[in-house]
Amino acid sequence: MNAASETAAANRERLVIVEDDPVTRAMISGYFTDQGFRVEEAESVAEARRVVRRVKPELIFLDVVLPDGDGFDLAKELQSFSDAGIIFVTRRDTDIDRIVGLELAGDHYVTKPVNLRDLLARTRSLLRRRKIERDTARRSTTITFGPFMIDLLRRELATVNGDPIRLTRGEFDLLAALVDSNGRPLSRDYLIEVVSNRHGEVDARTVDALVARLRRKLTGAGDPGVIATVSGIGYKLGIFADRNA
Repeated sequence: MNAASETAAANRERLVIVEDDPVTRAMISGYFTDQGFRVEEAESVAEARRVVRRVKPELIFLDVVLPDGDGFDLAKELQSFSDAGIIFVTRRDTDIDRIVGLELAGDHYVTKPVNLRDLLARTRSLLRRRKIERDTARRSTTITFGPFMIDLLRRELATVNGDPIRLTRGEFDLLAALVDSNGRPLSRDYLIEVVSNRHGEVDARTVDALVARLRRKLTGAGDPGVIATVSGIGYKLGIFADRNA
């Protein structure tokens, strides 16, 4: 392997597949390898622990039923030493299983038989969202805009007088993206990626509804012009944002 090939291989996103069925494991592994991922496999809880520690993946596909343990319990354990995203891929399809998985640790919950194109779309969406979160976290965490102050690390919004403003996760993520862009228009498609999360599918109407709710909350707290509509594009922050060092 030449230097260019080695660099390309090192830059591939790392994926660990934890699946005890060899046919399913090979199918998913082959598909995602062809899509440019660096794929590692594990067929048990014990092997998954070792592989995740060694590989340090960006993403884990995790079956729930494994020969030596429970995938839900393993997910909680993995989170203690890995910040990888987790997509459950399993035959357990009851509402209770889905809720437990998403509440405990999962970013998505996919049932078998697996639609590989759907799984790939979810994977790319999740990786994009996590990149946005990492990029935001690297910057200064407190930003003042108009009569408001947002703390990106603590995920808190308040007036400059210290009065807290309660936001849902989606509302906070959308507002943080607008504030971080400091007046640059953001498309609805970009904001869909920002607010996509484990609680359901997101589309342009979801973004518009979140903006409407944010406007009501921010207007009630003292400023009606925080979020401006950009015709044919999406939205932007309507006032100056000052990043605190």
